[in-house]
Amino acid sequence: MLIKNPAKQLDSGYLDRTPWFQFLLLSMLFPMWGAAAGLNDILIAQFKHVFSLTDAASAFVQSAFYGGYFLIAIPASRIIRKTSYKVGVLIGLGVYIIGCGLFFPASTLATYGMFLFCIFAIAVGLSFLETSANTYSSMLGPKESSTLRLNISQTFTPVGNLLGVLLGKYLIFSSGDSIEAQLEAAGSPQERQALGEALLQNTLLPYKYILVVLVCLLILFLITSYPKAKPRDDAAARDQAGLGATLRYLAGKPAYWKGIAAQFLYVGLQTAVWSFTIRLALVLNPGMNERDATNFMIIGFICFLVGKLPANFLMARFSASRVLVIYCLIGAVILLIAAFGPASIAIWFVVGSNLLMGPGWPTIFGKTLDTITDKRYQETGGAILVMAIVGGAVIPVVQGAVSDALGSLQMSFVVSAACFVGIMLYFLGQVRSHTDDRPQHAEVHTGQ
Repeated sequence: MLIKNPAKQLDSGYLDRTPWFQFLLLSMLFPMWGAAAGLNDILIAQFKHVFSLTDAASAFVQSAFYGGYFLIAIPASRIIRKTSYKVGVLIGLGVYIIGCGLFFPASTLATYGMFLFCIFAIAVGLSFLETSANTYSSMLGPKESSTLRLNISQTFTPVGNLLGVLLGKYLIFSSGDSIEAQLEAAGSPQERQALGEALLQNTLLPYKYILVVLVCLLILFLITSYPKAKPRDDAAARDQAGLGATLRYLAGKPAYWKGIAAQFLYVGLQTAVWSFTIRLALVLNPGMNERDATNFMIIGFICFLVGKLPANFLMARFSASRVLVIYCLIGAVILLIAAFGPASIAIWFVVGSNLLMGPGWPTIFGKTLDTITDKRYQETGGAILVMAIVGGAVIPVVQGAVSDALGSLQMSFVVSAACFVGIMLYFLGQVRSHTDDRPQHAEVHTGQ
C-alpha cells in the first residue's frame, strides 16, 4: 500500500508538520548502523587473538569502517543532490546488504584483510544511509524543532548498538575458556589454525539476521511515499551549488569548521571507548572469557541509551550548549579516574562514561548543519560533516598505539578523556559567543 504524506513542504525544504509514519520508519535506519558499530567492538576482541594483533592493529577494524564513511560521503551527497534523500536511503540499504553478504566468502577465506574489506563495504552503504537519514530526519517537520527530531531519531542508535553486541555475544563468542586460552591450549600450529578458522565461521552468524531486517526495510521504503524535503530553487541555482561552490561558501563559516572538529573528536571518543571496553575487562579480570566480558559492553550501551533520555529532557528546557558543557566535563573526569584510578574500578568508570556520550553526535550535527543558512549547500555540507566520522578511524588507533607504548590499556583511556575536553571547549565557545541555541520545543505536530 502506498502511504501518502499530507504534510506541506515549505520553501525552505522543511515541512509544516512531521509525518509520523515516515519519520518513524526513517528512524528505524538508525539502529541499523548502531548494530554494525556494535558488532565491530565484538570483532576487535575476536580478531585480536585469532590473528595475533597488537591493540593498534586490532583497531584497524574501526579504520576500515569509518574510513568507508570518509571516502564515500561526498560522492553519496552528490548522488542524493541529483536524486533525493529516499534514493540515497535505498542505495545505502542495497550496498549494506551486499556488504553483509560478503561475510559468507570472508568466513571461508579467513584472512584479516578480507574481513576488513567486508567492513569497509558495509560502511559504504552506511555512508549513504547516514548522509541521507541524519539530514532527512532534521528536515521532516518544522525548522524550530529540527535538532530535537534528530535527537529523537538518534535515540534509536544505541538500541542497535545493544542488539549488535547481543548478537555478537551469543553467536560469535562461546562459553568456557577465553579465545586466547583456547588458542594457547591448541597442541600444534595446525590445531591452532583449525580452531581459529572455526571461530571465524561464527563471525558470519549475526550478519544473517541483519540481512533479513535489511531486506524488510528496503521493501518498506520502496512502497512508502516520502517528501523531497529540499528547498525550492531553480535548476540554475542547483547547478551552481557544486562541491567547489560549497567549499567556497563554507570557507566563510568558521562555526561550521569548529563543528567538524568537535564531531571528529566525538566520534573518535565514542569509538575508542567502545573498541576497548571488552579488552579492558579481559585485561583487568584474568580468566574471564569474551562472552562474560561482553556484559560490560551491554551495560555500557544501556548507559548510553539511558543517558540520552535526560539529555533530551534538559535540552528541551535549557540551552543545548550549556547542557553539553556539563556533560563533557563530567565525562572527562570519569575517564581520567578510569585511566589513573584503581584497576578494580576502572572498567566501571569506562562503562559509566557512556552516560555522558548520548547527546553529542546529534547536537553537534544539528547545530553545525544550522550554520549552513543557504540550503542549496546543505547536502554537500552535510556530507562533509558526516566525513568527520573519520575520527572513529583515527582516535582508536591512537589510543591503541598509546596502550602498546605504555604497556597499559587502562592508562590509554587518557586519550578518550582528552577528546571529551576538546568537545567541551567547542560548546563552551558557543556559550561564550552567544551562539548557543535556545531550548528545543518538545511538541512536534503530527501529519494526520
